[in-house]
Amino acid sequence: MLLLLLAILVCPFCSSTPVHDSFHQCLSVDDQDIFFTPDDSSYTLLLNTTALNLRCIAPYMAKPQIIFTPLHENHIQSAVICAKKHGIQIRVRSGGHDYEGLSYTSAMDPPYVVIDLSKLRRVDVNVKDGSVWVEAGATVGELYYRVAEKSKTLAVPAGLCTSLGIGGHITGGAYGSMMRKFGLAADNALDAKIIDANGQILDRKAMGEDVFWAIRGGGGGSFGVLVSWKLKLVTVPETVTVFNAQKTLEQGATKILYKWQQVAPKLDEDLFIRVFIQTSNIPNTTQRTISTTYNALYLGKADKLQEIMKQNFPELGLTTKDCIEMSWLESVLFIAGYPRSVPTSVLLAGKPTFVNYFKAKSDFVKEPIPEKGLEEIWERFLEEDSPLMIWNPYGGMMSKISESSIPFPHRNGTLFKIQYITSWMDLDKEVMNKHVDWIRKLYNYMTQHVSMFPRQAYVNYRDLDLGMNDKNGDDTSFVKASSFGTRYFKDNFNRLVKIKTEFDPDNFFKHEQSIPVLPLKGKTQRFKHPKWGKVKKGHKKIHH
Repeated sequence: MLLLLLAILVCPFCSSTPVHDSFHQCLSVDDQDIFFTPDDSSYTLLLNTTALNLRCIAPYMAKPQIIFTPLHENHIQSAVICAKKHGIQIRVRSGGHDYEGLSYTSAMDPPYVVIDLSKLRRVDVNVKDGSVWVEAGATVGELYYRVAEKSKTLAVPAGLCTSLGIGGHITGGAYGSMMRKFGLAADNALDAKIIDANGQILDRKAMGEDVFWAIRGGGGGSFGVLVSWKLKLVTVPETVTVFNAQKTLEQGATKILYKWQQVAPKLDEDLFIRVFIQTSNIPNTTQRTISTTYNALYLGKADKLQEIMKQNFPELGLTTKDCIEMSWLESVLFIAGYPRSVPTSVLLAGKPTFVNYFKAKSDFVKEPIPEKGLEEIWERFLEEDSPLMIWNPYGGMMSKISESSIPFPHRNGTLFKIQYITSWMDLDKEVMNKHVDWIRKLYNYMTQHVSMFPRQAYVNYRDLDLGMNDKNGDDTSFVKASSFGTRYFKDNFNRLVKIKTEFDPDNFFKHEQSIPVLPLKGKTQRFKHPKWGKVKKGHKKIHH
């Protein structure tokens, strides 16, 4: 009784629900600046500050009972132990870019707490051994900036969006403009620290190679709390070249895009050309057209790039004035869509370049989409207010790495990945349903043009539609998990399930699309790994 009274005196807003009381008392944390409830004036601002998709923080969406912002690893350990002890569901947010908001919202029954890692953003660059340790709450932009501070010719092959939180980014694979040269960030991960369901901090040696394999592309929120990553640094030239080249339907966009599909995956590994496809107005008219923008990075100088383009992709008509030479760090801003006038220090702000309501989907393409198919896509695009597709080329290093090297399986034979997005700026549910219905219909149409058996999807573009047609169980059924799991991971899903069952048998770390444990009849079976012992009450076991 005395403990409860003291808790109320220290933190009056914590007493509004049993979850507040039990979790806060168990944590025994004195610093009130890291513990926020809906009664706190900073709660809503904190919840919304890194939420990329406004749809996921709408008034009708679930909100956490508590947002906990740990300052160091021991805080996270305590949060995990206390949540497990009191049966509280947790969500872990490092950057807030989850397309379905699974890192900060929940459709599951129990009350939940968000562990927000935004205050853990240390970056330690080791130029001598060519590596960097980066904490989960640091953004991709911060990581790039801190590496460039130490060396103009070292970089990390990670994401294109600079406000991504590193923690969750790499758990999905993490592709970027250097993927054709060096592979994914997950391909270049050397070590990691993860806190398991028992509150232990495990590095690569302690967690074992199976778990280290699983967290590099197996999706976030299934195995533990990713605290930090150790990544390999790669060598880049002091001068790189970028360009944006726009073509509309009136300028032959359909034929050019058809050719891009054939050449982009086969180009020099140093060259990455992605395509933004959207609608625009024809100048001086009220008519709309389709606009394609070729957004590129070449790891070299403009004269060499010109030779490559003239030889392999002359249809684009790239000119000398289109090409801009700059440092690799400056190219990060260019590829992310920042104006040339913005200084590279903006990367330290960690803010997204856009925030709106949106719904997204993804596909992988194995054969070029014929011109007739492209024209049918254009018809559907012109029916929507703000449609967008981004086509990212594969090939190069991505074709040389085995499908099973990490859980990310989209490798040899993939020409490019499609990201579909529709966005709007209206809270009204009817407006949302209209746009979501449009993208679902487009996705259904695209079935004939994309990968099959399974139709593949990118786990970092979470899509809760996947598996929704399962009629063999409820939302947490193993059958449903197999449906979206094979789309994200192909045959690697089976190995992920086995590792999950052994590492987290109680399925403590779970969300709507987490890796499931094997379904067992009767009582849940417990597995014991020699490196994964149980933590006794009051004891924190840490592996460094």
